[in-house]
Amino acid sequence: MKYNLLGNTGLLVSELCLGTMTFGGKNGGIWENIGDLQQKEVNELVKAAIAAGINFIDTANIYSFGQSELLLGQSLKDLGLNRDELIIATKVRGRMDDKPNGEGLSRYHIFNSVNDSLKRLQMDHIDILYVHGVDKLTPVEEIMHSLNDIVLSGKVRYIAVCNWPAWMVMQAQGIATLNGWNKFIGLQYFYSVAARDIEREIVPLAQDQNLSIMPWSPLAGGFISGKYTREKAKTGNSRRDVFDFPPINKEKAFDIVDVLKEISNQHHASVAEVALAWVRQQQGVTSTIIGAKNIEQLLDNIKSTTINLTAENLEAINAVSKLAEEYPGWMVNHQNGERM
Repeated sequence: MKYNLLGNTGLLVSELCLGTMTFGGKNGGIWENIGDLQQKEVNELVKAAIAAGINFIDTANIYSFGQSELLLGQSLKDLGLNRDELIIATKVRGRMDDKPNGEGLSRYHIFNSVNDSLKRLQMDHIDILYVHGVDKLTPVEEIMHSLNDIVLSGKVRYIAVCNWPAWMVMQAQGIATLNGWNKFIGLQYFYSVAARDIEREIVPLAQDQNLSIMPWSPLAGGFISGKYTREKAKTGNSRRDVFDFPPINKEKAFDIVDVLKEISNQHHASVAEVALAWVRQQQGVTSTIIGAKNIEQLLDNIKSTTINLTAENLEAINAVSKLAEEYPGWMVNHQNGERM
């Protein structure tokens, strides 16, 4: 396991991050479809991840409406793990109750949610707090002021962002810089060989601002794990059979899987391992978030760190998965052709 710098923080995190969306799931709805691991299974996964060298664990208050945080916090206690050797991330924004202020990024909700997360995690601080999405009702300046204050309170070490458009992230960074406030240090976004959308605006932003990228759903909700083919659109035991998310171009994804299968044979690896290796080797990626429903899946995902795709492999994957050029991107490239 390698360790990479988290933005400008000087903090080292493992190249894989254990995702905990499969923890809990007993409240029904989408969470039960994603995963319903309980304490015994959670302890086994966390123990295996730590043994493999993972020091970075990602959860969210919204995952199974707090169950994921509860199970993770108890797991660290059960296993007797040293809290100071782990980087724990959680999130704020999602609806946690049916009250008027039960969601969003108001100062009220941020502070209340952090307090609730700390209780569930049985911790006195959160290492990384992500804002989990856009809140159109709260001004960005108010959000950044609140996030700065939650860091100054000692309850949060660093702040980061998920699922915001690039212009809004840059607006937030500018506001924070102007006021001398804490800025975002990382970006958690959907990134997969089957969904390379962030390469248009988010990846260039990350490179310009030295922000770490932590991809979520690198296997596109399991679609490019090798389980799905044109002849087998449903597996009978996958969450995508009932919860078809995140959205992707499936016809293009089938073409991508065909190429991944050929390359996986060359490396004596699974399709999932190759897909994860591709994400790991992309520019700006600091730590790839992997989730699992069982030990076998987790260990298979961890094995991906032993694969180094060749230039020929990367060229073949790029040929089948690359984004179509869009305006103004193609104009920028056209006008700067002689200056690059």
